This record gives sequence, C-alpha cells and structure tokens, in this order.
Amino acid sequence: MSDAAPLTHPVLVATIPDAGTTVKLAPDEATRAALAKDFGIVGIPRLTATVTLIPQRGGVRVEGHLDAVVRQNCVVTLEDFDAPVSEDIEMSFVPADKLPEVRPGQEVEVSEQDMPDPIVDGVIDVGAVVAEFLALGLDPYPRKPGVAFETPAEPGPEEISPFAALARLKKTEGSGDI
Repeated sequence: MSDAAPLTHPVLVATIPDAGTTVKLAPDEATRAALAKDFGIVGIPRLTATVTLIPQRGGVRVEGHLDAVVRQNCVVTLEDFDAPVSEDIEMSFVPADKLPEVRPGQEVEVSEQDMPDPIVDGVIDVGAVVAEFLALGLDPYPRKPGVAFETPAEPGPEEISPFAALARLKKTEGSGDI
C-alpha cells in the first residue's frame, strides 16, 4: 500500500466563501480500483459524492452524501456480487490548536457530537473524507442477496465417539471379530 491516498481533493480553507462551497466527486476507474485495493474488496464500479463545506465558529462543517456500488466477495458462497452503499457525511474540522488537549490516562467526555478533526496545513481533503465514509459503509461480512448461512447439523454423541468410528469400520469390513 502506498503512502498516497487514492482519492484526494484538497480544499484550501481560506478560499471557502462565507456561504460555503460544494464539491462534486466522481472518481475515475483507476482511482476507484486503488480505493478497492486499499479496502480489500473486489471493486468499486460506481462512486459519486456531493460535499458542502460551510465555515462556522472558527472551523468548517462538512456535510454531504455519497452513493456507490461496491463489488465484494460473499462470505457464504465466495462469489463476487455488487451491493449499493449510500452514506450521509457529517464532520467538523477546526484548526489543530483549537482541539481540546487530551493527556494519556485523562478521562474524556464523549458527547453526542464527535470531536472535530484537525485542519492540517489549512487544507481539508474532501476526497479523504468521502473515502472514510465509504469505508464505514462497507459490510464487513457481505452476503449475496438471498443467501443465508446454514449451520451444519451437530453430530450426535454416538457419531463423535472414537468407538463409533471403529464400529463403522467393523461393519464395512464384514468380519465378525476385530
């Protein structure tokens, strides 16, 4: 895996107008293939996203939506299949110096809203945000539609016994004594 993220679209925070700005992403086939490789899935036949960045209280609110079709391997049949992914995007970014300091061993209060992410070098990478939400939308145990996993029947106690195996051998040999 390379150090460069496959999907990038940096937005310089200083250039975002007060009313906000909207970014539409539709990565090409090579980018989708690199993303699929990073995610450990077969492919991403389609990916589109619309993301709006809105300045607010010293930071930036990022909202949007992504729609994708991902090709995954069924955990039951081991066949490839396509599945839709649709995710709402909601994040906040603030300059790193505005993030609350967290020390090791310190209790951190977790509220309904997540802690904001840092703005790195004055830039928010909208592509990385879309990739992150796509990864979160992937089914970790994908199953082809209509396929159910059936657990094998438990063997009875007589089938588990080593003596049951000997009895089966005795029957197949046809001899009266072992």
